[in-house]
Amino acid sequence: MLKQSELNIGTLGHVDHGKTTLTSALTHTWTDVHSESVKRSMTIKLGYADAVIKKCEGKEGTTYTTDTCPDGSKSTDIRRISLLDSPGHETLMATTIAGSNIIDAALFVISSTENVPMPQTKEHLMVISALGIKNVIIVQTKIDIVGRERAKANYDQIRKFVKGSPIESAPIVPVMANKNVNVDILLEEIANMKLPERDTTSDPVMYVARSFDVNRPGTAIKNISGGVIGGSIIRGKFKVGDEIEIRPGINTAKDKTKKESYVPIITKIEALSAGKEHLDEAIAGGLIAIGTDLDPSFTKADGLVGQIVGKAGKLPESYNQITLEYTSLNRDDLPKQGFRENEPVLLGIGTGTTVGYVKRARKNKLEMELKHMICIDKKSKISVLRNFAQRWRLSGYGMIS
Repeated sequence: MLKQSELNIGTLGHVDHGKTTLTSALTHTWTDVHSESVKRSMTIKLGYADAVIKKCEGKEGTTYTTDTCPDGSKSTDIRRISLLDSPGHETLMATTIAGSNIIDAALFVISSTENVPMPQTKEHLMVISALGIKNVIIVQTKIDIVGRERAKANYDQIRKFVKGSPIESAPIVPVMANKNVNVDILLEEIANMKLPERDTTSDPVMYVARSFDVNRPGTAIKNISGGVIGGSIIRGKFKVGDEIEIRPGINTAKDKTKKESYVPIITKIEALSAGKEHLDEAIAGGLIAIGTDLDPSFTKADGLVGQIVGKAGKLPESYNQITLEYTSLNRDDLPKQGFRENEPVLLGIGTGTTVGYVKRARKNKLEMELKHMICIDKKSKISVLRNFAQRWRLSGYGMIS
């Protein structure tokens, strides 16, 4: 039995193109469980689910599934994957970009029912290109709605759209996710993806993508469980019993009008899990939940999203001022204008977002003051979104210099 995922796979694509339905078809888990997501019928926060791809050797040949083999034949576990379901709406692009920082591969979802490209289809291709995501499968959804000829024309539009991009040779798999048609073909493509090389010997680092209070209202104090953090280990390994540090930690400034002051959190790993599997240790790859002895008030309602976890004393410093080596995407649909002094920009940093204020811009360097302190590995790319016509638009990316 494969206990930990080997691949983090993100779903990217325009709003209402079928990302959550596709994730459900692959993992048999509906990831839109956040109350606001349910109320608005759209993904608001990052959702995730695990699945094991199984190879079935039946009378009619080899097929792939994450369920029982359709003809009752025996199955072999091939690969365990974690699916990260990202929102597609333009107002939630920062959340999508934050999630894309912890994925190894992407399912680029494009609906047959609309012309290609739609706005977020175009922006998500920029995210794929900017972050250097090379393992990509294009999934053409809702082909049952439009019929054969329209689906073929849409397929040709997709191929024309990605021509000249880093994913121009990516496979395109047409699916009917709600009817489980071609899902086996998609699973076969995922099973054949090249696995990334993992660094399991360096000091461990994990990006926090979600955090929870798992206690039900009215739980007796003696039965309360510590806070839970979920995310992806970028390198190294964690074991149950390890003392860990979370940075930047807790803001201790009592007056919100004054400068923030953070104190790192020191806690202990009480439990590790991947989906429903309990682990003694977890390595880089897949989405992991860490049970701690923290007061759950710290972790409730995603209170620690965007923070970094590591061994105590081994994490990088936290910053409230940074200098970025900036690379512009040179978009033809955005105004060509330089950065203004004190211009606010939205930064996707690790698995979190924060506002930065440009203090100085010279050539490809941006000196910024941050609204909230961050802790970031200097090897990580930081996405930069600028506000044009009251909309946050991805304009480029940078690395801390």
